[in-house]
Amino acid sequence: MAPHELSPDASSQTLGTVLCIEDHPLHMEIVEAVLASQPGIRLVKAYNGRDGVMLAQTERPDVVLLDMNLPDISGLDVVRELSVLISQRGLRVVLLTADSFSIDVVKALSLGAHDYWAKPIDAQRVSASLVGLLREIAEHR
Repeated sequence: MAPHELSPDASSQTLGTVLCIEDHPLHMEIVEAVLASQPGIRLVKAYNGRDGVMLAQTERPDVVLLDMNLPDISGLDVVRELSVLISQRGLRVVLLTADSFSIDVVKALSLGAHDYWAKPIDAQRVSASLVGLLREIAEHR
């Protein structure tokens, strides 16, 4: 599937842009539903790691929600490819994983990933954490 985006209502002020890199359609739908309840968040979607890296470079998201198990490249490899954006632009990468004790999660955090959120996704926690993170980023601009 090709990457695409959802734009916020034109009348709302943009809180920030979130890129979700997730290959599982149900998990993407959950993220989409969570973000739809938060006005002002622009969602850009990628269904594989390569498209996600490209979109992170061109769309300049504030936060990347990254599935660690992608069909083309690993989430760890995505973090490696985004390391320049993490260090130079302060891009925040949040790992989405069902295996929070994975060595890849530990390595990704050591490479600059901001945090990890366990799957299955807790909609309320993700919503509150993401809004808080975007507000924190906006305050430091």
